[in-house]
Amino acid sequence: MRLALAVVRVTADQAYNERRLLMAMQEAASARADLVLFPEAALTGLSNVDEPAHDLALGQPIPGQVTQRLGAQARVLGLWVGLGLLERAGDQLYDSAVLLDDQGELRLHYRRITPGWHGPHASPGVYCEGRTIPVAEAPWGTMAFAICGDLFDDAVAARLARLDLQWLLFPFARAFDDGSADQRRWDREEMPAYRGQVQQVGCTTLMVNYLADASLEDDNSFGSAFVVDSAGTLIAQFPLGREGLLIVDL
Repeated sequence: MRLALAVVRVTADQAYNERRLLMAMQEAASARADLVLFPEAALTGLSNVDEPAHDLALGQPIPGQVTQRLGAQARVLGLWVGLGLLERAGDQLYDSAVLLDDQGELRLHYRRITPGWHGPHASPGVYCEGRTIPVAEAPWGTMAFAICGDLFDDAVAARLARLDLQWLLFPFARAFDDGSADQRRWDREEMPAYRGQVQQVGCTTLMVNYLADASLEDDNSFGSAFVVDSAGTLIAQFPLGREGLLIVDL
């Protein structure tokens, strides 16, 4: 299995971001990848501000026009595609992820279970979380999603471990408070914690973070991508602060 983890620069322009996803899919297919994984909230970044009048416009229906366009591209390229996006369902907003197969069909639709993607005082009637962890059968084994803080929730991690997965798809968003893309700090302070959580879940985990453009206010997400195996061993990584593809054969 050849994987492409796509660290994309996310801007305040949703149309541009979608075009960038389509371009990255082409790049992954040119590299003969079987699957490409994009970060959390890859169309918008986590640019929600806990004001429904602003934030609901950030969400996309699932399925909807965006997933249809990405699915059409996946079918042409013969590529599986996973990505995170803010989802609008009526007057509710979710931090979600989808997996499209190489025929463009929706194989997984996951809603983040933990609430860290919005503020503690956001309206619970608008800013919502999921409860279930769906599993897909892929040619390379079983797959499921976790998004960002889900991995560090003991109850969610225990549920994932019980699923006995072969692959965990983990789109996330991470930034340091000082706005830096400090690789040494990440390697020293953060990576051991992520590796430990993956070891608890017990399956190979594909992790990708977006790179925030300056047009995203108050967002310093620093990019990066990692593959960690079931024992918590770091198999491959893409450096902080750069845009591009991490290609891994497993």
